[in-house]
Amino acid sequence: MPNKPAAAKALRQTKKHAAANALRKEAFKDAVKKTLKSKSAEEALKLAIQAQKALDKAAKAGTIKKNTAARKLSRLMAKVNALNKK
Repeated sequence: MPNKPAAAKALRQTKKHAAANALRKEAFKDAVKKTLKSKSAEEALKLAIQAQKALDKAAKAGTIKKNTAARKLSRLMAKVNALNKK
């Protein structure tokens, strides 16, 4: 338990931020998984756009770093493009 009011407030803020970060992280992970499980190339491309939005939002909010979002998107698009070539 925090001993000072400032420490109690910091604990409340940490819990709130952690919950928001968990939601954002879950959103982009789900979007990436849906994209990878898609059957057709057109569907994969549409879902990849949604995954990009989720990754960019997470990066903008500071949940993940900008380069991490770029790396994940790059790897995802490489897989989607491989589906298009088949």
